[in-house]
Amino acid sequence: MATLPALSDEVQSIKDIPASGTITPATEPTLNGEPPAESERVPQAADAENQQKVGGVRFWLIFVAMMVSTFLSALDFTSVSTALPTIVQELEGTEFAWVGSAFALGSTAILPLTGGLAQIFGRRPVVLGSLIFFALGSGLAGGASSMNMLIAGRAIQGVGGGGILSLTEIVVADLVPLSQRGAYLGLIGSVWAIAAAIGPPIGGAFSQSNWRWLFYMNLPLTAIAIVLVWFFLRLKTPQEDFNTKMRRMDWFGNGLIIVATTITVVALTWAGVKHPWSSYQVLVPLILGLVSTAAFFVYEAKYAIEPVVPWELVNNRTAFFGYVGVFLHSIVATAVIFYLPVYFQASLLQGPVHSGVSFFGNSFLIPPAAIATGMTVTIFKIYVPQNYLGWVFTSIGVGLLTTLKVSSPTGAWVGYQIIEGIGFGILYAAPQFPVLAPVKITETAHALALFVFVRSYSQTWGVTLGGTILQNELKKKLPPAFLELFPGEGVEITYAAIPKIGGLAEPLKREVRDAFAGSLRTMWFVMLAISLVGFVTVLGMKQLEMHEVTDENWGLEEKKKVVDEEKEGRTLTL
Repeated sequence: MATLPALSDEVQSIKDIPASGTITPATEPTLNGEPPAESERVPQAADAENQQKVGGVRFWLIFVAMMVSTFLSALDFTSVSTALPTIVQELEGTEFAWVGSAFALGSTAILPLTGGLAQIFGRRPVVLGSLIFFALGSGLAGGASSMNMLIAGRAIQGVGGGGILSLTEIVVADLVPLSQRGAYLGLIGSVWAIAAAIGPPIGGAFSQSNWRWLFYMNLPLTAIAIVLVWFFLRLKTPQEDFNTKMRRMDWFGNGLIIVATTITVVALTWAGVKHPWSSYQVLVPLILGLVSTAAFFVYEAKYAIEPVVPWELVNNRTAFFGYVGVFLHSIVATAVIFYLPVYFQASLLQGPVHSGVSFFGNSFLIPPAAIATGMTVTIFKIYVPQNYLGWVFTSIGVGLLTTLKVSSPTGAWVGYQIIEGIGFGILYAAPQFPVLAPVKITETAHALALFVFVRSYSQTWGVTLGGTILQNELKKKLPPAFLELFPGEGVEITYAAIPKIGGLAEPLKREVRDAFAGSLRTMWFVMLAISLVGFVTVLGMKQLEMHEVTDENWGLEEKKKVVDEEKEGRTLTL
């Protein structure tokens, strides 16, 4: 078994991207500079017999089912932030960070497992199981009588939501070759973006009437998704017996990454909020979590028979930098989604619904940007320029956020969001191509599970990093007279403080509003720095040829309804 290679210092320059649109065959060396084994080389030409036909009634019914599932998960993630002040006030809790982190913890911990489960047991059972978990968590969160009960419900929701996001990517990959997948990824991205656009105002509206329906509304939508999946998601499934399937699972590897992820997320959630970063309560689980994560990758590379994360997925420069880019982008996007509403509500004194509407400037540009990005990849067969462009828009948009003040005009914060929204939309779709282009088609499910895992894992870093910066800055900037009103400090009081700002007398009210704007400005500078690093990661990507075929072991079941059309002399396959 090969040892873990070191990352090569060689970096592909932007000038090496052919202007003519020609592309490099996918025989890129591994990270140690050695050429891949012959069995690992990516097929370059489409085999007519294995070419996946895209379209048909069954295909679109399956695609709609997966879009509904994605909409559920995305809506839940984006709608809670604007309702948090009301929820925290009613449940009389202070652990607000766990409301977001519990969802991230559940989804992140389960994601590596979903790829293996889908590969061994088939796609349909895992999708159905994910939807059931999501429904159970929604019911528990909606009926919560305490913050602990709400957090438990959010964690169960996260398990279901993580499976939904992972399996959506995997099912689309089963049905559409990578070279044609751009437009479909754009559609999935647009569904996520629409949910992101309407989520904040929906959260704000429910917070003013009955926030519990923010979770209860998932139940009928989940039921629709379950019906669609049950009847139409008929894909090929491994025919092995149950005991054989269970033996094929990498239980040790899955257990190791679940434990590593859990204790890391716990440390990040506590860091700077419940305990100082330098405390043993944060450092011990954080170090153990990171060491366990490293041990997981060593085990997967050297010892696992059927690894959760085959080393070939990251032992490639283009794929490696693709994963790094996904990680950085998700940190920035999550920080904006989670904390820009704080600016609207604390600095501009907007209500929950108003702040949700104010977020439209960011969200409404994501769908067309994601779709356009996917279409350009499909048409021109290139993906590196789109990744550059996405980071340019993101960096400019986040950089402009650093100029926001209490007195900033509406046109400023709307315009800045439009620029970010374009960048976020591009980077929602573009990074998947450098991640998948270098790997074997048979490893697509594992690669996509890792892709979604990295995206979800980094969301926790986005919430925590942004929250820690906000806490430290608020502790320095908020007037002592205001801090005395709360037992906690910094970000611990963020959502509890917002409802009280409007009732303050001047000049204390203005001082508090300025303190929030100034504290957020520091956070935006950090996100700008991360965005610039994200731009640099694209330098490490090569323009490789993309697959023209899908994995013949998956795809639609061989169950066809043939309709003879004598006049035209052809058949219609459903």
